[in-house]
Amino acid sequence: MLKFLTVLTFSVMTLALVSVAFAQGKGHAGGSPLSSVDLYQDLDPKAPSMSKAEFEKARQIYFERCAGCHGVLRKGATGKALTPDKTLANGTDYLKVFIKFGSPAGMPNWGTSGDLTDEEVDLMARYVQQTPPQPPEFGMPEMKATWKVLVPPEKRPTAKMNAYDLDNLFSVTLRDAGEVALIDGGSKKIINIVKTGYAVHISRLSASGRYLYVIGRDAKLNLIDLWMKKPDTVAEIRIGLEARSVETSKFKGYEDKYAIAGSYWPPQFVVMNGDTLEPLKVVSTRGVTVDTQEYHPEPRVASIVASHFKPEFVVNVKETGKTLMVNYSDIANLTTTEIPAARFLHDGGFDSTHRYFLVAANQSHKVVVIDTKEDKNVAVIDVGQVPHPGRGANFTHPRFGPVWATSHLGDESISVIGTDPEKHAQYAWKLVETLKGQGGGSLFIKTHPKSANLWVDTALNPDAAMSQSVAVFDIRDLSKGFQALPIAEWAKLGEGPKRVVQPEYNRAGDEVWFSVWNTKNLKSAIVVIDDKTRKVKSVISDKRLITPTGKFNVYNTQRDVY
Repeated sequence: MLKFLTVLTFSVMTLALVSVAFAQGKGHAGGSPLSSVDLYQDLDPKAPSMSKAEFEKARQIYFERCAGCHGVLRKGATGKALTPDKTLANGTDYLKVFIKFGSPAGMPNWGTSGDLTDEEVDLMARYVQQTPPQPPEFGMPEMKATWKVLVPPEKRPTAKMNAYDLDNLFSVTLRDAGEVALIDGGSKKIINIVKTGYAVHISRLSASGRYLYVIGRDAKLNLIDLWMKKPDTVAEIRIGLEARSVETSKFKGYEDKYAIAGSYWPPQFVVMNGDTLEPLKVVSTRGVTVDTQEYHPEPRVASIVASHFKPEFVVNVKETGKTLMVNYSDIANLTTTEIPAARFLHDGGFDSTHRYFLVAANQSHKVVVIDTKEDKNVAVIDVGQVPHPGRGANFTHPRFGPVWATSHLGDESISVIGTDPEKHAQYAWKLVETLKGQGGGSLFIKTHPKSANLWVDTALNPDAAMSQSVAVFDIRDLSKGFQALPIAEWAKLGEGPKRVVQPEYNRAGDEVWFSVWNTKNLKSAIVVIDDKTRKVKSVISDKRLITPTGKFNVYNTQRDVY
């Protein structure tokens, strides 16, 4: 096969996950840590032809919408591999149908939802048949060049300078705006809109609750001081070109001392000073897979949590299927315990005791249980198709005692796993019950210690009736099945895909918040439900709420309550 190489000089503004709206000429969000680099486009004569301009536009859309599931190098993880050996065989027409209409297994309906035009669907069908371009590396020199301390620690408040109830503050991702909205849980008013990286994936709290860390998919990390009169960014850094995860040290004696962030590209993590984000140690995660022992060039860092039992970060490496227990007691001589898990690790959460971490290995259709006290794998459990728990949901089952649950991208099932090896040993680390939900395409499941409800979204289901509603179960009698609530209808937004995503509880556990996620040019909202009555309590509707998705309550996030 003859291949021709052309050098493309590009700004990582194109690489780093700009929105589809930018491709449509409606503005963009986020920038890049680099001004320009050289990238080689490998032109395969078997693939459909693409001009340089088409290739650039398609790459923008791919990194903004697709890379998170299918990988920077398109080798797959949460989503299927999209390498030319597979896509060329499928052909353009097949790929166009799949991209436009999606699938019940979790592939969004990018065309019929309005996110992509027919022309863009055709463009992406041709793009994924091209040889994937490899982005540049991004190490310590590049990180330090982006590192800014806007307010040094010595110039920050020595005590809380505002009257906000910080325990009931919500950090809300405004995905396509490249911002987070800080919303007061009591008044439902926006305190501040903070400029961040593009499509913030997660918000995490320092152990003290003072600092909020938010990381965008373009790998920009913001440190927000909640003690300021108006909470805002005091330091920032870019830790790579694409990222998803951030966490802070929680073990006694190390509170607020360190932060860690993991990137999808390059595949690595970095440990930083907790109050300045100064990068201290960069560690690559490239290596061999846990099963076939084959080298993988892109083992991305998925979820990271902080152990409550040791000065360790629990770092989950997606493609190689390994959990790394990173001991931060001596950063200069960093030690790591490698625990074999299962391939395609993604997200997960602690059990109710905070000792055991349950992580989804999504394309392996398994949940792996890690004992963070003994640093070992205690179970690998077969569940439904492509588990995607977020942090999962802990509750006490009437029959099986303490359990943890996950929903799935690939089917309608909800897997319930026993988590009490002390008093319910016969059920511990076993799939004890499978519930039937609305359908596939679920991203998050949630409950609260004070609630009798179990909430399950279906945001990525191609059926609008499912993506615009949620299922809610009564934990006291799961046999009754679910009640479907039309959250998007209650928001009264008018047109648009209006995907309902990520239930999040308030501090008291008597309200649950849902994002109604519309396209950037249409109105979005947050619907607040009374947890006891399952009725609308309020609708937060503000023109600044552009594509709201993830929401993180300070108290619950700080203390791993879910």
